[in-house]
Amino acid sequence: MRFDWWTLALQTVNFAVLVWLLHRLLYKPVLRAIDARRAELDAQRAEAAGVEAEVKTRLAAIDAERAKITVERGAALKAAAVQGEQAAAARHAQAERDAAVLLSETRNILAKERGQALAEARKVAIDLATEIAQRLLAEVPLELRAEAWLTRVEQHLTDLSESERAELAMGLNEGTLRVVTANSLPEAVMSGWRDRLCRAFGQNISITFEVDEALVAGVELYFPAAILHLSWRSVLAIMRAEIDSHGDAR
Repeated sequence: MRFDWWTLALQTVNFAVLVWLLHRLLYKPVLRAIDARRAELDAQRAEAAGVEAEVKTRLAAIDAERAKITVERGAALKAAAVQGEQAAAARHAQAERDAAVLLSETRNILAKERGQALAEARKVAIDLATEIAQRLLAEVPLELRAEAWLTRVEQHLTDLSESERAELAMGLNEGTLRVVTANSLPEAVMSGWRDRLCRAFGQNISITFEVDEALVAGVELYFPAAILHLSWRSVLAIMRAEIDSHGDAR
C-alpha cells in the first residue's frame, strides 16, 4: 500500500475548509444565538428580580398598612367601647333621674289625691254628722232647744268685757237687733227672748225674729254694726274652711 501525500493534503485542506465553514456558518451564529438567549434570559431575570423586589416592597407596604389598620381598628374599638360605656352610664344616670322625678311626681299626686279624698271624706262625714244631729235634734222639743240657744247667747255676752259689750250694742238705740234662728219660735218663746236680751244689754231695744233654715241649728244676732254667729252653719263653715286649707297645703 502506497501513502499519497497529495490526498492527505487535499483532505486536510477540505477538513480545514469544512472547519472554517462550520465555524463561519454554524458555530458563530449558534454562539451569537446562545449569547442573545443568555442576554435575554439575564434581562428577564433582572426584570423578574425587579418585579419581585417591587412585589416585596408592595407586600411590605400592604403589611405595614394592614398593621396600621389593625392598630387603628383596635384604637377605634377601644374608643367606641369607652364611648359606649359612657353613653350607657349617662343613659343609666338619666333613667335614674327620670325614675326619681317620676316617683316624686307620683308620690305628690298620690299625696294630693289622698288629701283630696280625705278632705272629701271629712266633708261627707260632716254632712252625715250634721244630718244625724238634725234628726236627733228634731226629737228635742223646740222650747228646750231655744232655751239652750238663749242660754248660750247670755253666757257669751256675760263673758264679754264691758267695752266689748258696749261696742257690740253700738247703734241699738236707733237700730234693731235681728235674731235669726233655724226654726220659727213660738210667740211665748220670742217674748222671753226679748226680755232676757234687754236685761243682758241693760236697756230696752228693738228686736225682730227671722228664720233661716240654712243655720241648721243655733242662732245668729245681727247688730247694727256687728254680727254674733252662734249657729251650726258658722261652725260647719269654719270646719270646711279648715279642711279646704289643709287640702291646699298638701
